[in-house]
Amino acid sequence: MWCMIPGVAEVARTTSARHVNDEEEPLKNLKLAIGSSVLCLLASCATAPEPAPQPQPAPVSLPVPPPLKREVAPPPPPTPAPAPVAARCDAAVTFQNEEVFAFTKSELTQAAKARLDRDVIAKLATCARVEAVVIEVHTDRLGNPQYNQKLSERRAESVRAYLVGKGTDPDKIETLGMGKTVPAKFCPDIKKRSELIACLAPNRRAIVSIKGPGR
Repeated sequence: MWCMIPGVAEVARTTSARHVNDEEEPLKNLKLAIGSSVLCLLASCATAPEPAPQPQPAPVSLPVPPPLKREVAPPPPPTPAPAPVAARCDAAVTFQNEEVFAFTKSELTQAAKARLDRDVIAKLATCARVEAVVIEVHTDRLGNPQYNQKLSERRAESVRAYLVGKGTDPDKIETLGMGKTVPAKFCPDIKKRSELIACLAPNRRAIVSIKGPGR
């Protein structure tokens, strides 16, 4: 009904528009304020200088340790020279009975004495001291065993007596009458006596062994 009255409608429109404008005005002002704040903030961020870097702390100089001294192991002591081996005058001289004694006899022959001088007495002279002289006398198996044992003992004593006569200490001499107990040869198939005596000759022997340090 108001719209039908001229002038009144115009006033109504004007009042309504002013009312709308009055409601929109604070909103516009708020938007303008917010926009201004944002612009100011952006402007301040863009123009604010970057903070100066903090100075680095001066390096702390640590004391330099002295160089390590390497312990040098002393050289090993030189290997001692091996002790010289003392010379010896040891010897063993073998005589066949035929060159020392006549068959079934116990007396030394001249040839036996010459051999003892050359091979035994001369060797004893190279000893600083005589430790032992061992005289072994062997026989063959012919004859009575008791006889052969006694014969070998008498022959050993003959050699001993000769060496003592040449200056050998009798306390260093040992005699062994071995009889037929240690044969060097057997000759089982020989029947003829003369041939058997010849075959068994290696069993009839004397051995003189010398022991002692050399000079």
